[in-house]
Amino acid sequence: MERADGQAGEGGGRADGQSRLTDSVDIAAAALKAGKLVLLPTETVYGLAADASDATAVAAIFEAKGRPRFNPLIAHVPDAMAAESIAVFGEAARKLAEAFWPGPLTLVAPVRDRGAVCDLARAGLDSVAVRAPGHAKARAILSAFGGAVVAPSANRSGRPSPTTFADAVEETGAFAAAAVDGGPCAVGVESTVVSVLDGKVALLRPGAVTRAEIEALVGPLSDSGEGHRSPGRLTLHYAPDAPVRIEAEAARPGEILLGFGPDVGDVRWSLSPTGDLREAAANVFRLLREADREHPAGIAVAPIPLTGLGEAINDRLRRAAGFVG
Repeated sequence: MERADGQAGEGGGRADGQSRLTDSVDIAAAALKAGKLVLLPTETVYGLAADASDATAVAAIFEAKGRPRFNPLIAHVPDAMAAESIAVFGEAARKLAEAFWPGPLTLVAPVRDRGAVCDLARAGLDSVAVRAPGHAKARAILSAFGGAVVAPSANRSGRPSPTTFADAVEETGAFAAAAVDGGPCAVGVESTVVSVLDGKVALLRPGAVTRAEIEALVGPLSDSGEGHRSPGRLTLHYAPDAPVRIEAEAARPGEILLGFGPDVGDVRWSLSPTGDLREAAANVFRLLREADREHPAGIAVAPIPLTGLGEAINDRLRRAAGFVG
């Protein structure tokens, strides 16, 4: 589908009218090459994408999201070979890339090619965050574009990440020259971020690739990972307008309770009636957004186990509630 009723302004700024909706890989790649912004589907969440080497286009992402400049962005590439052209990979990085790419894992490594990912995208750091996404449309667009693409979640900064095309368009579609519908995101939370710097491997942000899976490949993780090198580490992040209360056993007056497990109450608001962590991860941002549209006094969330993918879910919920995870 295509609707060419709006084009982005100079330097990828706010589009006049709505985004150009398209299923064309070539149209999306051409918009990126022209310095415009594109709504990009991935298996984790929808991203607002730009040419990683173009500081003006990257600045347009920050403008659209209202995102602090010190928060680095992830460079998306089609494969490990492309990643190693912009980042320095050691043995641990190669093991992790081979095991989990394409997929929801980001590696933070020393930067090799500073021009490929501009200083603004790296927040001025000597490291770069890079991943090869698993979504077929994202990979096709990256291959057609031919360079690294930064694509932070397509929400306004601090808001819940969009996991459906409609939510992505609602949040930042006005800034995009092209918007690609890739269906609901299969994973539903942002990628796991792992630092591979100075001979140490550290978990900077939990995600669908779990701590146990990483340690099975590279051994025990370091606890000195320098979290400022990862995106998504602000104290208040992923937050709806309504206050979020976690570890809630029941709803207070005026609250909506997001349940988990068999004792869910209203099934409409269940992260997973069967207690499936993967189902809960896929639903958490969508239900936070849907509950927020009801304008409740607050959003209460039932306890989620900390095992496996539960670590990532709890991290996002703690940040939505205003705690550092």
